[in-house]
Formats: sequence, structure tokens, C-alpha cells
Amino acid sequence: MEFGGLLEIVGEEPVFETALLLAGNVKPNHVRRQLSRWVRAGRIYQLRRGIYALAPPYQKRRPHPFVVANSMVTASYVSGQSALAFHGLIPEYAPVVISMTTTRPARWTTPLGSFAYRHIRTSLFSGYQRSPLGAREFAFVAKPEKALLDLVYLTPQADSLEYLTELRLENLQRLEVTELRRQAELFGRPKIDRAVAHIERLVLDQAKEVAGA
Repeated sequence: MEFGGLLEIVGEEPVFETALLLAGNVKPNHVRRQLSRWVRAGRIYQLRRGIYALAPPYQKRRPHPFVVANSMVTASYVSGQSALAFHGLIPEYAPVVISMTTTRPARWTTPLGSFAYRHIRTSLFSGYQRSPLGAREFAFVAKPEKALLDLVYLTPQADSLEYLTELRLENLQRLEVTELRRQAELFGRPKIDRAVAHIERLVLDQAKEVAGA
């Protein structure tokens, strides 16, 4: 395969897998050797084993980090601080894109950003939606209520009022308390219930501040 042929196949794809190139009458070993050469030449990025992206100037547009996160582990959704910042509930948070997955935990640092995957049991793999990111891009992102509960669930002592205050939560009117309680029931953990009580208090306090402004 020539590089021009690769561009014809994946030119519109923000991220692509080796499997996409193995259809038809091709030699898998030859394709893998070519990919390795193009990585060394700086024409493409290897994000993880079997997952690649075009490098500039061949990359038509830099993919959104959330799109990359979903592509690197297909059974995943963006959550935690990353989703909270996306929804405007905490100040901008960009160092690492946090995702939840039912597979094993993992972490990768790539030319397109750093990505961490936290394991969550299958019964809690919910509370996310396909969210528009602009430029015809979409990704699976936790709803604000689930993003906050996922963070609490995976962070030691995150059910304290002190921890939740340190998050500098804002725009809490965007949280739906009914949805927060519904998601909390799925966890079935006293830790989550304690956190929800504190969160509801913060929601009320912030609403009073807004009303008094």
C-alpha cells in the first residue's frame, strides 16, 4: 500500500484501526510494516497498539480529545473532571481526558493528548449520552450528574464536603437533582449517598447566592 492509498481510505477518519486496512486482497504483514515506517517518518501517529491517526499536514483537522478517547477504547465514555469541565461545572480541566470503561484500567500519553481509563462495573456503565462537540464531531460523554458521581466513586474520601468544595463546583443549576438521586441509587453505596446530601446542600447554597445577587 502506498501512502496515497492510505489517505484515500482514512482521510476523513480522525482515528483509524489497523483492521480498517486489512480488508480485501492485502498482505497483513506488509500493511503493518508500512504503518511502522510511516510512524517513524512522522506521517502518522500510533496512539496505542493497532490505533493510529494522521499527523499534520495530512490531518485535515485535529480531532477533539473526546473523539480520540472514545476511539482508543470503544467500550468507554468520558467522565470525571473531563466531563464536568465540558458541562461547565468546574473550571477548565485539560491535562488528562478521563474515561470510564468496563475493561481493564489503562493510561496512554500520545501526540494527541493524555488519556486515562478507569474501570467501572457493568451495572454502572450508564448515565452517558452522545454529545455534539462541534465541527460534526460527537463523543459519548457522561451527563453532569453521572460525571460527578463517577468522580466521587473512584476518589478516596470524595464524599466529604471539604473535597466537594475544593472542586470549585459552579453552575450547579445545570444539575438535575432527580437524576442525581436516580443515578446514586444504582451505586448502592453509603459513600455516594453522603456525597449526594452534600451536593444537594451546595446546589441550594449556590441558588441562594444567585437569587441574592
